Order: sequence, then C-alpha cells, then structure tokens
Amino acid sequence: MKKESEGFQRGRVIIISASHFIHDIYTSFLAPALPLLIEKLGMSYGLAGLLAVIQRFSSLLNPLVGIIAERPIMKYMVILSPAITAITMSLIGIAPGYIFLAIILFVSGLSSTMWHIPTPVLVKSLSGKRIGKGMSYYMLGGELARTAGPLIILGVIELWGLEGTWKMMPLGIAASIVLHYNFRRANLKNSQRTQSEGSYWLILKKFLPVFILTGGYTFFQAGMKASLSFYLPTYLTDAQGQTLVFADISLTILQLAGAAGAYFAGTLSDRIGRTKMLLIISIATPLLMLLFLNLDGYWIIPVLIPLGFFLFAPVSVMLAVVTNLNTAKKTFVNSIYMFINFFVSSAIIPMVGVLTDKFGFETSFLFFNFMAFGAIGIVLYSKNKLPQLSDK
Repeated sequence: MKKESEGFQRGRVIIISASHFIHDIYTSFLAPALPLLIEKLGMSYGLAGLLAVIQRFSSLLNPLVGIIAERPIMKYMVILSPAITAITMSLIGIAPGYIFLAIILFVSGLSSTMWHIPTPVLVKSLSGKRIGKGMSYYMLGGELARTAGPLIILGVIELWGLEGTWKMMPLGIAASIVLHYNFRRANLKNSQRTQSEGSYWLILKKFLPVFILTGGYTFFQAGMKASLSFYLPTYLTDAQGQTLVFADISLTILQLAGAAGAYFAGTLSDRIGRTKMLLIISIATPLLMLLFLNLDGYWIIPVLIPLGFFLFAPVSVMLAVVTNLNTAKKTFVNSIYMFINFFVSSAIIPMVGVLTDKFGFETSFLFFNFMAFGAIGIVLYSKNKLPQLSDK
C-alpha cells in the first residue's frame, strides 16, 4: 500500500466507500420495515426502540474489537462483514417472533462493528493529507446506503412481501468477494512504531478531551437524530396518517440530503476548520427541526432536504478529527470513538420510544429538539482546548 505522503488513492477509497454503501444498505432495513414488524409481532414503541439497542449492543465490545483490529486479522474483518450483515438482515422479514428478530439483529450489529472499526482507519491510510476528503467519500457511501435502503426494502416488500426479504442476500456476498479480490494480499497492519506510546489505557487518557467532545456532541444531538432517522416512518404513518409509501419516500429524501451533508462537511472542514463546520451544523440542525415539527403533509419535504444535510454532516468531521490524532494505534482510538457514538445513540433510541408511548410523538420530538441546542455549548467549550478541531 502507498504511504501517506504519496497522496489520495482514489480507486481504493472508492472501493471501500462502495462496499460501505452495500454493507449499510442492509443495516438501514429496520427503520422503514418497522411499521410492518410492529404490526406483525405486536410490539409497543418501547420494544421497537429496544431492537435498535440490541442491534448496536456490540458497540460495548468496540475497544476490544479495536485492539484485535490492530493485528493482521483486520483484513478478514473488512472482507467478511458485508456478507455476514447481508445474510442476517435479509432474514428480518421471516422472523417468527421477537426473540428470533433480536438474535439476528444482534449478529448483524456485531458484523457491523467489525466493519466500522477498521475501515475508517484504512481510508485514512489511503487518503494522504486529504483526510477530510477521504472521510467524506467513506461517509457518502454510508449515507447513500441509508437513502437507498428504504427504497430497496420497500420495493422488495411490494414485490415479494415482508417474508421475501431473504432474497436480498446475494448483493452483500458479492461485496465481500470484491473486497477479497482487491485486499486479499494487502498488508493492513499498522506500520508505524508503537513501542513508545505505552498501554492502551495511557492512550485513552491522552485523548480524553477529544472523546469528551465527540461524546458530548453526540449525546445532545442523538435524540433528535434518532427521532428522525429511526422513527420518521412510524411518526408519519401513525401521528400524521400518511401512507407507508410517503413515509419511506420522506425517509429516503432525508437520507439522500444526509449523504450530501456527509460528503461536503468533511471536505469543507479541510478548508475552513473542524470548529467552524461543527458550529454551523450544531446551530442549523435544531432550528430546522423546529420548523419541521410545525409542518405536515407535503410541506415537510422542502424542510427535510436541509435538515437531512446538517443532521448527518457531523460524522465525517468527527472521523477526520479522530483518525488524524497523533498516535500509531489509530484503530483502537477509532474504536473508542465508535464505542461512544454507537452507545450513546443506541441508548437514546428506546428513550424516544418510551417518551412517545407516554406523551406522544410531538412532545417527545420537541423535547429532544431543544436538547440538541446543547451541542453548540460543547463546540464552543472545546474550541480553545482542542487544536485538532482547527486542522485543515
């Protein structure tokens, strides 16, 4: 593999991004299919939200996976994950009960962890000095997947019924074959010297301010993001009386705008700095959410576009910050960020469901909307403490 100084390796970055797209298509199946699964299995909103926690429960293992991924096994984690995720998520439609559904979601979540821990570090190594751009390519694949996923699962259900989702397996298996062909001989082991850095615990302490920033920012925005990305189809069908087709198209529009946000945010942060980019995002997103909550029907569509753009924009900026930290153990550091990100996001989702069961969608969504303004304070507090945020 080329060294960092040899520049942006566009071909290999695109392969990883395309594989990210295919992998995350499958993980995006749950939200748009949720109204039908709730009806089929008789779930409450709280139990439905718990499924997201089960799917992301393996995020608790992120630090361990990060340590393992520092070794040559990283290559096989990257290669096999799309196939495993495809097989498990394609089975959600034939789930005979809640327990079976929970088990396959847990396995898919573990596979997703094995994908998302090493791949950003791999992209960083292929991006030279243009780390923000590399993360933009990477996140573009993931966000486009969440755009295409609702349309694909809706089409599959329309064509074959809910029980026909198993027919989607081959695409993920094909992605693993392509990755095997392109990376089977690649040396993905970190080539930098690590002896002088000390233990993993010392590395964790060294970069604690960065994790406070990423964790705090994620915490304040997680409820708003969960409300829209996970519960939007259910909100539109149950609270506004819209059709499932309209609801899934709305989610697709939100995710498509999010793909643009993820792509441009990382690239722009290379130019204007991480702080300015995060501050713009943290102000714009809750204001647009307030506007969304005061509209209904087709009037929400023009708002979903800028809302989606800013809602999904922070991750590529955060990944640029984390993967550019001065450490050779970048996979471990990224695993800590992913642990915080997935854990906080997963814990918030059932909270949205429980508050919705008790107070209704509008009150629940409004609560988490106002909570999101706290992200502004996190960025301002961190501005002078973390020079990494100003890197371009």
